[in-house]
Amino acid sequence: MLKILHKGFRQHFPEILKMISEWAEQFFGLELKEVKRCWGTYTIVKNLDDSHCGSSISDLDIPMNGLLMPLLGVIFLNGKSVSEDEVWEFLKMIAIYGRNKCIIFGEPCKFITKDLVQKNYLVYRKVLHSDPPRFEYLWGPRAHTEISKMKVLEFLAKVNETIPSAFPLHYAQVLREEGRTQAKVSDCSASCIPHPRETSNTSTLM
Repeated sequence: MLKILHKGFRQHFPEILKMISEWAEQFFGLELKEVKRCWGTYTIVKNLDDSHCGSSISDLDIPMNGLLMPLLGVIFLNGKSVSEDEVWEFLKMIAIYGRNKCIIFGEPCKFITKDLVQKNYLVYRKVLHSDPPRFEYLWGPRAHTEISKMKVLEFLAKVNETIPSAFPLHYAQVLREEGRTQAKVSDCSASCIPHPRETSNTSTLM
């Protein structure tokens, strides 16, 4: 890094290294660890703590938040779907290009369509009545099952150095959905409690 860094910026190397390490952890789940302090030697390891992402996805070759969390975040902020063009415009903003191989996850286009779509974390479909054909991405069934929208919102907030409530519309939506989920769980639990009359009958029979 020091070799490719312009000499005019070398005095700011500690700040640059800190920024890069934070970026790598937030987007790729990779942690920069110092190996030898006196030699300034570092190594990159996978952050095994995926709790900030909602769950640990074991069948992906990279940490879950490598591309999946940012993509789910973009889709969530845009409603229920986002166009293919918008996805690639977003990825360009973080210096990820479709056919260019990345040291982290290889070819991004292949990773998204082969791994994330085939494993049902994303849905890739044609936009109805589009001519010429246009395509869009949606949350896949496994994403809905395994990943909390609140965790995605927390991820977006962390990347933007803010808090989830800074996205008021989406934050309110998540709270409503979580409220309905809790209500369903409560209803289910209540339905499993024996009625007092049934309990009394059972005691009589015993």
